[in-house]
Amino acid sequence: MTSTKYLFPYNSRFVGIALILAHIPVKLLWDAYYPNGYDHHAMASETSLWSPPHLFFIGTTLMVLVGLFLVAFSKEKIEDEHIVQLRLDSLRWAIYLNYAILLFSLVFTQGGDTKHILLLNIWLPLLFFILRFQWVLYRIKRSAKSDETRL
Repeated sequence: MTSTKYLFPYNSRFVGIALILAHIPVKLLWDAYYPNGYDHHAMASETSLWSPPHLFFIGTTLMVLVGLFLVAFSKEKIEDEHIVQLRLDSLRWAIYLNYAILLFSLVFTQGGDTKHILLLNIWLPLLFFILRFQWVLYRIKRSAKSDETRL
């Protein structure tokens, strides 16, 4: 029983990247359509779960979350025990960093800013994990190439 059986196929990472990148033009179009923000007071009847701003938020948040999830938990081309250990170490590092930032932010913010910090914590652990994991992989590959050139 391998710990890679719960990972997505390697090609899933490209779907994830596409979802993350698709978020950018969608957000830009929304901001172009509502340049001064969406007027909640003018649409008082639409302040429900089905209001355009809420649906937009849910849709774009899901795009980014699913994209990050696919990128984070897709197999590498060569998935061995060393890569599995790097995944675990990167996940541990990302959680430690995320909670340190969360605790610091919650202590030193107030009011509406707290809501934004909590919203950021939806996707920030995945982002930290991806960045740390890819950085360590890059360093290992670079080190292996420099060892090969020395021989």
